[in-house]
Formats: sequence, structure tokens, C-alpha cells
Amino acid sequence: MLRLRLICGSMSFLRRCLIAGLLVWVPLGVTLLVVRLLVSWMDGSLLLIPEAYRPESLVGFAIPGLGVVLSVLILLVTGALVTNLFGRTLVGLWERLLARIPLVRSVYSGAKQLAETMFSGAGQSFRKVLLVEFPRRGLWTIAFLTGIDRGEAQEKTGKNVINIYVPTTPNPTGGYFVMVPREDVVELDMSVDDGLKMLMSMGAVVPDVQKTISELASEEPKP
Repeated sequence: MLRLRLICGSMSFLRRCLIAGLLVWVPLGVTLLVVRLLVSWMDGSLLLIPEAYRPESLVGFAIPGLGVVLSVLILLVTGALVTNLFGRTLVGLWERLLARIPLVRSVYSGAKQLAETMFSGAGQSFRKVLLVEFPRRGLWTIAFLTGIDRGEAQEKTGKNVINIYVPTTPNPTGGYFVMVPREDVVELDMSVDDGLKMLMSMGAVVPDVQKTISELASEEPKP
């Protein structure tokens, strides 16, 4: 009996150690993977530099992360140019040129409106977390507000319809665009970051809830 207890105690100790190790390395590994993908993607900006002047040609080896610095510099220089009258004039000429190309003008105008909505401080896109009954009544999921402007959908339905994005889990980059009446959604107090954490963890990470499921179950009145 004593030997059995020792074996069970050892297995329990090994299990706790294994879980503790996973809790350290899984978040760290996911973070490093995402950072590596972003750095690799931004390092592609080095292709804008002539081959003879690239780091691998000058020093003999590639310098990871140098593309991040170059990308930030490009954004800063571009922003500084377009904030003055001369830069705005050039952008206006460029946009009028693109507006003459049938397919390009549709893609460019849509991308510009999306960027202005998402990155403008006055915009409402992806700044509120909502609860909506989806994919049917009685089932609730998290969604994000993407637009509240009135349009043809509001006029034809006769309702105060808002635009929402219902992401999939655990990958929130895929999802559904849905137009629903405002009275059919519930606005949550959690931040967008907390909403994304809850989605990516498939509900395992719940903001502002300190008690575990077992603790809540123990508090339920017994019949």
C-alpha cells in the first residue's frame, strides 16, 4: 500500500511538473512564432533596396529584423510627406490616376476606406465587443462592431442595423460579416484585447472572472 502511494505521488508530481512546463513554454513558443512571422514579413521590405546595397551584399550575411527598422522609417517618412500641402497634392494626383483604372480603383478605394475606418481615431471599427445570437437563436458568440453608418440596408429594412464581424475560433482572422438590428446585440464592457484572448483560447480565458468552474459548481445549492 505504501509503495502504491509513493508511485501515485510520484505520478502526480510529474504531472504537475509537466503542466507547469507547458504553461511556460507554450505561450513563449506561440509568441516567438508570431514575432518571427512578423519580422520575416517586414524583412521583405529590404527587397526595395538595390541588391548591391543590401546587408547580405555589404556585410556578407543577412541581419534579421533590419527590415522592421526600414519599414518603420518608410512609414515615418511617408507620413511626414503627406502631412504637408505638397505631399497631399501628390497623393491627390496619384489617387486621381488610380481612379481611371477600372479594376484598380475599386480595390484601392475599398482598401483606403477600410484603413481609414480602422486606423482613424474617430472610427468605431473594432472598438467594441458585442454578444450576438449566432448561428441561431439561443446560441451566443462574441462579435466586434465594424460600422454604424446608415446606408441602403438600414433604409430597406427599416431598422437600425449595425455591421458586425463574427470571428471564428481559435483563428479570429476568418469569420462572417453580419448586419443585425442594434436591439439584437448586447454590448460588453471587456476590451477588444480581452475579447480576442477569449476567442483564441476557445473560452478558457474569461476576462474579469476570478473563480474557476469547480469553485462556481461548489457554490451551487444542492437539492
